[in-house]
Amino acid sequence: MQMKYLRILQHITFVIFCYLLILITLQYIPINTNTAFLMLKVEEVKIFYYPFAFFTHVFSSIFCLILGYFLFIDKIRKKHIRIHQNLGKIYIIIVLLMAGPSGLIISLHANGGIYARVSFMILSLCWLVFTGLGYISIKNKNFDNHEKWMIRSYALTLSAISLRFFKWLIVLILELPPLTTYQIVAWIGWVFNILLAEFIIYNKFKKNILNKKKLVSLHSKI
Repeated sequence: MQMKYLRILQHITFVIFCYLLILITLQYIPINTNTAFLMLKVEEVKIFYYPFAFFTHVFSSIFCLILGYFLFIDKIRKKHIRIHQNLGKIYIIIVLLMAGPSGLIISLHANGGIYARVSFMILSLCWLVFTGLGYISIKNKNFDNHEKWMIRSYALTLSAISLRFFKWLIVLILELPPLTTYQIVAWIGWVFNILLAEFIIYNKFKKNILNKKKLVSLHSKI
């Protein structure tokens, strides 16, 4: 029963955060460079490729966030394999062709100076690589590796939520300059997610890891 309530709480929390991110996304409809965050990017919007990359990232990332969540729902993943496969294909296409590359482009102009820019560049590159490896793994029918890489990929997708959550938390608890706060959350927003992903992966696959260690130990004794 506890697990049931935890799942319900998880679904409710996800819906709330998605709703908030959708509200942020809707600020840019109709497309306008003189609204919300872009009002701080006066020089960047003059660069011919920046607005295109920004809007591509904003509008595609929200789909990655929503689609990715359904990829990890057991009932869909195990009982409706075709739906899972189709959602997975769309998720991978959007990340690799739209959200990932556009995120990498706008990371070059991120607020927070070089510290934040390097962080967002690493985030974008890892997002592309992890998603790509997830695709390669499933093409090779390596289901365990596919799941591991997709957990990592979606952990980075969720940085859109965690970055804002940690920003809110730091502002609430500490009185740091805005620039310092942004530089901190630029890193913690995705590094925390990756560490959590590795914890989930280890616990999910620890039996396989222990069995491999036993086999290695047995072979070394022969």
